[in-house]
Amino acid sequence: MSDTWTLISSLVGGIGLFLLGMGLMTDSLKLAGGFALKQVLARGTRRRILALLSGFSITALIQSSTAVTVMAIGFVNAGLMKLSRAIWVLYGSNVGTTMTAWIVALIGFKIKVDVFALPAIGLGVLFYTFSKNIRFKSLGGVFTGLGLLFFGLQLMQQSFSGVEQMVDFSWINSASLLHLALMVLVGAFFTAVLQSSSASLAVVLTAVSTGMLTIEVGAAAVIGANIGTTLTALLAVLNASANARRLAFAHLFFNIVAALI
Repeated sequence: MSDTWTLISSLVGGIGLFLLGMGLMTDSLKLAGGFALKQVLARGTRRRILALLSGFSITALIQSSTAVTVMAIGFVNAGLMKLSRAIWVLYGSNVGTTMTAWIVALIGFKIKVDVFALPAIGLGVLFYTFSKNIRFKSLGGVFTGLGLLFFGLQLMQQSFSGVEQMVDFSWINSASLLHLALMVLVGAFFTAVLQSSSASLAVVLTAVSTGMLTIEVGAAAVIGANIGTTLTALLAVLNASANARRLAFAHLFFNIVAALI
């Protein structure tokens, strides 16, 4: 019982640290260049390809498709951006948000916490706490966020390694459409609860890397996560204009069609 509780607490703590790190990093990057990002998003949408590239680049930079989505909805709601251009911003944002998964897959599992993550947290906190210069303060937030993110990943990896030995996941048949559809729903629900597709991706990638889930089952969960992330946009337009609601539903429709494909 104590071992089970230890694994569960490590998993929950790992997800919490990952979310905290991602949020701190996103807020710090927006603090450093928030006005510039808004200018790029407002001016860089004169053509569809520019709108697509703006959505991709800003999301890849600040590591948050939710922030870009809400920003685009706000511009459309205020009449500062055309609906047809904002849709392309969201298309680009959907591609840009995959950069988080690449960072986790290519770097996250190779980082040694005691060599990089913990010093990054310590150095980042010093900058964030004592610096009065907004750029150094933001840089401290980015370093602290990165350190917490990788620390959370390590905790999740350790907990999943233990869960794999205690729970049998062999019943999940990757050849069964019913089982894959179930994993899509699980991914969507998990993302809707956490309000972060990045956290869902990190959990799924960790489960696949430890052998707990097969790559096909993990892919189904990731597809579900892409649908679940649209919930934030739908909540943001409850009292918005008709065009803002159309943008949110276009976002949902795009992700559902992509999932079906």
